[in-house]
Amino acid sequence: MPGVAPFPADLVLDGTVVRLRPVLPGDHGQLEAILTEPSVARWWTATSEAGAAADWLAGDESIQFVIESGGVVVGSLQIEEELDPDYEFASIDLFLAGEAQGRGLGPDAIRTISRYLIEGRGHHRLTIDPNVANDHAIRAYTKVGFKPVGVMRAYERNADGSWHDNLLMELLAGELT
Repeated sequence: MPGVAPFPADLVLDGTVVRLRPVLPGDHGQLEAILTEPSVARWWTATSEAGAAADWLAGDESIQFVIESGGVVVGSLQIEEELDPDYEFASIDLFLAGEAQGRGLGPDAIRTISRYLIEGRGHHRLTIDPNVANDHAIRAYTKVGFKPVGVMRAYERNADGSWHDNLLMELLAGELT
C-alpha cells in the first residue's frame, strides 16, 4: 500500500443500522459514561487519572469513530493500520454501551468499517483480539466473518492487575459476510 492517502479526518460511514463518524469534543462525556459502565469496563484495562475516554482517544497511531444508532452515541470504534507493504493489515477494536449490545449494532459497525478498510483502503487482512471470556464479542465478530487464529496467553492486563488471554481473530478480504 505504498503511497496510501492519509485517513480522511471527516469520514462518515453508514451501515445498515449504525453510523460511524469522527469523534467530536462534545462526545467525550458520553464515551466516558459508556466506558465506565460495569458491563463495558470489565473488558478494559485500568484507566489513568485522565479517564477512560481520554485513554481511549490518546495516541497518534489509532483512528477513532463514534458509533451512533438513531443519532445517539452508543459506542466507539478504533482502527490501526500497518502500512509496511510486506505486513500490511488493519486492526479493529470497539465498545458498545450495555443497552446497545445484543441488537446487531456491533456486527453492523464491524462490517461497515471492515468493508471500508478492504474496499476503500485496500487491506487484505483485518485483525481483532477480544478477551477469550468475552463470548458476546466473539459471536459478533464471527457473524461478520472473523475466524479464530489462536490464543495469545497472558496478553492484556485486567483492571485488577492480573493478566488475561485474548483470542486473535482475523478476516481475509474474501471472507467478509
